[in-house]
Amino acid sequence: MQAFLSMVLTVSGLGAPAFGVGGAVPVWAATAQDAPAAGGVPASAVAAPATAAARPASAQETPRPNPQATEPQPLPPGGMAHAHESHRGISPTDVALIRDLEYRTFRWFWDAADPVTGLVPDRYPSDQTQASVASVGFGLTAYGIGVTRGYVTRPQAVERTLRVLRTMLRLPQNATPMQAGGYHGFFYHFLDHRTGLRFNTDTELSSIDTALLMQGVLFARSFYAKDTVSEREIRDLADTLFNRVDWRWMLRPDNRLSMGWSPEHGFLANYWEGYSEGMMLYVLGLGASHSALDPVSWQAWLATNEKRWGKSYGQTFLNFAPLFGHQYTHAWIDFRGIRDDWSRQKGIDYFENSRRAVYAQRSYAQQNPGHWQDYSSNIWGLTASDGPADTVRHDAGQERHFMSYSARGVGRDYTLDDGTLAPTAAGGSVAFAPEIAIRALRSMKDKYGVRIYSQYGFVDAFNPSYHDEGQKDFWADNTYLGIDQGPILLMIENWRSGLVWNTMKHNPVIRQGLLRAGFTGGWLGNPPHEAVPSVARQHAHLSAPPKAANHA
Repeated sequence: MQAFLSMVLTVSGLGAPAFGVGGAVPVWAATAQDAPAAGGVPASAVAAPATAAARPASAQETPRPNPQATEPQPLPPGGMAHAHESHRGISPTDVALIRDLEYRTFRWFWDAADPVTGLVPDRYPSDQTQASVASVGFGLTAYGIGVTRGYVTRPQAVERTLRVLRTMLRLPQNATPMQAGGYHGFFYHFLDHRTGLRFNTDTELSSIDTALLMQGVLFARSFYAKDTVSEREIRDLADTLFNRVDWRWMLRPDNRLSMGWSPEHGFLANYWEGYSEGMMLYVLGLGASHSALDPVSWQAWLATNEKRWGKSYGQTFLNFAPLFGHQYTHAWIDFRGIRDDWSRQKGIDYFENSRRAVYAQRSYAQQNPGHWQDYSSNIWGLTASDGPADTVRHDAGQERHFMSYSARGVGRDYTLDDGTLAPTAAGGSVAFAPEIAIRALRSMKDKYGVRIYSQYGFVDAFNPSYHDEGQKDFWADNTYLGIDQGPILLMIENWRSGLVWNTMKHNPVIRQGLLRAGFTGGWLGNPPHEAVPSVARQHAHLSAPPKAANHA
């Protein structure tokens, strides 16, 4: 298990902390609905890009609100211009929470980005200074959501998106240790936020973080479809960035993709094998028009699925202990009703699989075998996240092992739990199981208040079982991580309108990748122009818990 955790924490885009700069204070308009009125973001927040090597004195950081504000400011009153979410079983108070949470989480991506390069931090606020290419991918998607919700104007989002894409495209691609942002079209996990170059020699060229970046690049390619000079440039830049990824270079002799590479050590020993967030890598590689993977790579990836298929806490599903593995690929790709050969044999689709994983985590919290503080049917959620400390404490004669950043989770593959709860586990599951995920978010906010819910929504994690010596208050994080904010934002919007899913259905890379992996049915059975329904989101079927599994 230690080897697996080391693999996840080191190279899966889940690890080391980072920074954040930039941003602007929203200016509310009396007519606002879901967000500030057009123009609510000061022009200084979207100034024209400049090269990182010559950072002008005028590119001073816009003053930001205090992220430790004791009382969050509510969204302005108003209706919902773009909502299609089903409110069945969801109270008006909970709907209001989701609207507020979505806006706050969006603001994190807008405010945290570097004002010159557009690069998004791994964590913010923080004293650390690295940008994360995975956060950039979530950010590129966030800007389209911001346009649709009215949080920012389309020209503002276009300018920000162009800034990011231009930055990524100009970064050197070579094998030097510290004079490149990537190699063979892949990017380093962490970049210097000002120069875009590799952050340090401990940073790997990451296949999964590049995939998360490319999901955002493809989203931008399909979202900005107007026949304008700026939006044509977005499409051209996105095509260039995606088409230069050399997928076959990252492929090992057994047809599995390596987790990464470095100039110092060559390819990493770990491979993407078995159900995980690595799913998106194979879909993208199979859908590429340059250096595409062969379908045999999909079969190589899922060859170990049977080892993880089985019952866990009342649900039978394809296990992956932390919930992020059930969320990341699904944040961009709608797996409802489409199946490959493997899932077809099991009688489910991968969306239903993720839904069962969410219910299994809730059941684990209800049973609470570790006797952690506050676990219940409405307080749950284990995934990779920050934690209080790597230490051992004694409580009522019991030895308690606590951890800092770790891939916490529960499943047939492993269970790792120290009482630390991550709101992204529930927030990133809203599209799968809104009837329990939204209730969990509400319960956590009501119970713990401003300790865990502030300017940018939920902090990364908290632990009611951990108290500093002599202190009454439990441990709560004081920062936010892009790879945890991203699933919250994208999956809330997918539940509300289906925006991200429907945008990606238009993208030929996604469609081709799924078809070459053997997926059929559902929206894949329609011609591309008919894949997106006129009513963006139908989810009456989500009002009931998962069906009883018959595949023990």
